Order: sequence, then C-alpha cells, then structure tokens
Amino acid sequence: MTTQTSDLLAAAAPRTVDVVRGIADDQLDLPTPCRDYTVRDLLNHLFEVVVNFQDLAEKRDVEWSDKPDHLADGWRDRFETETGRLIAAWADPSTLEGVSPGMGMPQTVIGGMALLDLTVHGWDLAVATDQPYQPAPEAVAELHGLVEQLAPTARKMGVFADPAPTPTTQDPRDLHHLLAHTGRNSTWPSTP
Repeated sequence: MTTQTSDLLAAAAPRTVDVVRGIADDQLDLPTPCRDYTVRDLLNHLFEVVVNFQDLAEKRDVEWSDKPDHLADGWRDRFETETGRLIAAWADPSTLEGVSPGMGMPQTVIGGMALLDLTVHGWDLAVATDQPYQPAPEAVAELHGLVEQLAPTARKMGVFADPAPTPTTQDPRDLHHLLAHTGRNSTWPSTP
C-alpha cells in the first residue's frame, strides 16, 4: 500500500540520497544556500528531518531541540536507510488523516514538509558541493502549492527568507521558482 505522499517521497529521495553519497568529508565545512548552515549543519538537519518525520507520520511527538551529530561512521548508508524508513512510514493512508498533535497542522501538510525538505535541501547540498541535481518533477509540481501555503508563517519564523528574484523566461512552476519562494537564488553563489 502507498499514498501520494509516500510515492512522492519515493520519487524525490533517491535524488537526494545520491547527493548525500557524493559529499566528500573535506566538503563538510563548506557554506550552503541555507543561511548560517555549513554542509555538516545541513546534513545533520536533514537527518533530523528524515528521522523525526517518521515519528510524525505515526502522530507521535518529536523533540526538535535534540541536536545529535549524525555524521559518525557509515552516515551515508544510514541516511539512505532512514530515508527508506521515512517513505515506508508515510505509505499507510492513516498517516494522512487528521491533525499532527505535535505540529498542529494537517497530516497532509506534514508529509509535504518532509518532501519539501528532501527536495530543497537536496538542491542546497548539491550546489554547495558542486554536484548535479535534478529534482523529481512530480515533487516540484506538488510543492509549489505547499510553499505558497506555508510561506507567510515560514517567513515570520525565519524558516524562509524573502522571495528571491527569478528569471521571467522560465516556467513559473519550475524548480527555480520554487527555490525563489523559499528565499533561495537558484544561481547561488554567483549572485546575492
């Protein structure tokens, strides 16, 4: 059994897993498009998302203040394993019912947030470490509506920056526009 959320996660995850596998140890201190996050910081954050959103699928509370270092021996393999568990956790239709007790938002939004982090942070890590990245087109298409929904609150909380400029010649539903709505310039680091 699968859900639209688990199907989208399954499409997006391998692309981000490939980027994570391609990160060299000597790249961990590089900057990323996420303000104040090095590659190491962003990897730890993405690990936290992948693990915590498994619990959120089951409507369990999670502790976001714990900040363990996930980058011990075998972290690339563990990231792939945990990402597989994330997909499996959202495959049961009951995960999409109701409101998340810990987050206070509809479960469908919570699942979308996991997809958003996998997709956007996959791009962040790819550009920070000079790797190619092509997000799952179906994920990008789905995420535009979610980002529009989340943007006002996310900007107030400092999760998204103000929208970045986008080239007017591009499709308004592409990755560049999705990144811009989260405050990222898709030509990072060449332009501010």
